[in-house]
Order: sequence, then C-alpha cells, then structure tokens
Amino acid sequence: MPDTTAKLLAVTVTCALLNVSPAAAQQQGPSRIRGTIGNVDGNNLTVTARDGSTQKIAMASDVVVTGLVKTTLADVKPGSYIGITGMPQADGSQKAIAIHIFPESARGTAEGFRQYDLRPSSTMTNATVAQEVDANDGKSLSVKYKDGEKTVVVSPDTPIVNFVDGAKSELKAGAKIIAFVAKQSDGTLSSKRVLVGRDGITPPM
Repeated sequence: MPDTTAKLLAVTVTCALLNVSPAAAQQQGPSRIRGTIGNVDGNNLTVTARDGSTQKIAMASDVVVTGLVKTTLADVKPGSYIGITGMPQADGSQKAIAIHIFPESARGTAEGFRQYDLRPSSTMTNATVAQEVDANDGKSLSVKYKDGEKTVVVSPDTPIVNFVDGAKSELKAGAKIIAFVAKQSDGTLSSKRVLVGRDGITPPM
C-alpha cells in the first residue's frame, strides 16, 4: 500500500471509530447512520437507516470512503491490532458481536475500552491480541490495551472484516454503509467519511 494511501486509510479508520474528528476534537463527534443506500443524486445520498427511517445525507466533495471486506478468524492472531464490538457477559468477559482488523498503519487507533452505540449495552474494545485459545465453539482471545485487558469470546459465526481503501463510486444504490454525519445549522446532514461493505457485506460494527 503506498504511503499516502496508508496514511489516508489510517486517518479514515481513526476518525470512523473514534467519537471525535480531527477538526473538532474539542466538540461532540459525528453521529453514525447505519443503513442501505436507496438513491444517489450527485453528492446526495438517500439512505434507509436500520430503524426504517429515510435519511438524506450530503457528501462532502472530498468524502473519504473506506471499504470493508470479509475475512476469517484465522486472520486474527497474537499481535493483531483489532477492534471488538462486544456485549458484556456475567463473568466479566466480552462476547464478540463483530471484529475488525486494523491495518498496521492504524495500530493504536482509539486504543481502550468504551461504550458503543451498536445496540444497548454494547462496547468497543480496541486492543492487541495477546493470546488465543481454541474452544469447542470458537476461540477465546486475551486482548490487552494501555489501561487493561479483556477476555473475548468469539464464535464461528462472528463477522470479521478488514479495512481496505475505498472509492466514492462504491456508494451506489443497494450498498450497505455506515455514514459519519454532522448536523448543519439548517438541520441537514453532511458526511466527510463513509464505511461501505463490499460484496453485499453489511458493516457489522
């Protein structure tokens, strides 16, 4: 991956999974709209959000698009820097809802454990895999971050994705996306970055 592309991808991933943007680090970060593109009119997207509502989103002229491609648990290894969308379990572990593998250029992105907005009580853990243990129903991962560590239970059907450099042309009717939007003073929504699932993938995080 060329240096410029790697840097762009790293910035995109950072902005996407942090709750702040570089230009607004002291302000409330962008909201996420998860859904399916219904129509594209120039730089304007009409998206059916997962709650069934229709959202109109104006893309910035320099919108940054990152693709998500399906991979497998075999690509999650000790030393991998990953993000785990999880649900807390009674024993203190996290049950993985989804895992995304960061490119090496984005190692350290939003490192730590925090609440997340995928579903009620969901969490996000960005950390390095310290150990993996095979189990009858998947794997158990020990992951470490600067302030602690977590045990993560991963089932065979947990969706796992990689980030790849994307293109605006991928934002077309039927594409499943996560758009990071900011509300403008007139109430309209604008977006400078979008994650898009390739090959029909629904972004799982």
